[in-house]
Amino acid sequence: MLNGGEVLNKLSFSYFPGCSQESSAREYGLSTEAVAKALCIELKELPDWNCCGASSAHMTNDLLSILLPARNLAIASRIGKDLLVPCAACYSRLRSAQMRLAEDEELSKKVAQIIGESPIFSGQIRNLLEVIMKDVDLSSIKRWKRNDLSGLKAVPYYGCLLVRPRELCSMDSVENPTLLDKLLETLGVEVMKWSYKTDCCGGSLSLSRPDLVERLVTVLFKRAKEAGANCIVTVCSMCAANLEMRQVPGKLSFCIHYNIPVFYFTELLGIYLGIGGSRRWLESHIIDPIPLVENAGISLL
Repeated sequence: MLNGGEVLNKLSFSYFPGCSQESSAREYGLSTEAVAKALCIELKELPDWNCCGASSAHMTNDLLSILLPARNLAIASRIGKDLLVPCAACYSRLRSAQMRLAEDEELSKKVAQIIGESPIFSGQIRNLLEVIMKDVDLSSIKRWKRNDLSGLKAVPYYGCLLVRPRELCSMDSVENPTLLDKLLETLGVEVMKWSYKTDCCGGSLSLSRPDLVERLVTVLFKRAKEAGANCIVTVCSMCAANLEMRQVPGKLSFCIHYNIPVFYFTELLGIYLGIGGSRRWLESHIIDPIPLVENAGISLL
């Protein structure tokens, strides 16, 4: 329900939160659920869901990388709704498994024998950003504005997993996606132009190849600063964690002089809409974004 009795068309999905949304990226999960409720998007969480295997399973055991998401797909098939997945890594693993199972009958039979039911899911697997930009009336969102976000100068960061590989892509473009850019502009955020929105941050290599991660994230921080940004906005919990922890003094740190806040897009959308709980989301961050938000005259609830 929007202000003044205005009602959005109700959307309904089965929902796979993923492990990060209930642990290291709890603020992403909370803001996702709050924003979905405000926008009349019904989320029916998969009962007894399990980890999708990102990123360890698909790097070490091919069959396990299919079995883990396949069980979740079987549960979603029982519910009979399209499946909404906010985490980019989870989205990629579930979409990849769905396609391979549909194309490989022998693999599908083998997986069905192991998990005890058919893993074939014929519904769509959707990312929340895509749903908001394609299925929700943005003019309604603008009419429900409660906060002016114009003090934020952000670079939109999609990361790898929503744009690659091409056959799994849910964005409008592989090379130059614009859905996040357009949403941020709708919210009044000043979107800074840069050419690194889909570059890899090396999140899955954080422990095994920190030398590579150092090079990758250093480029992102430097280019964000050069673009004039005072924050980074992402759609991926793995990217957010990697970008934040690389700015904290300690054994994993080498970019401590940057101190650039990183937001999930759902947090900014929730703040724009005046949803309660936004201060609690931001208090969970490794790099404290609250001074930036308050200096921009943005109210937190």
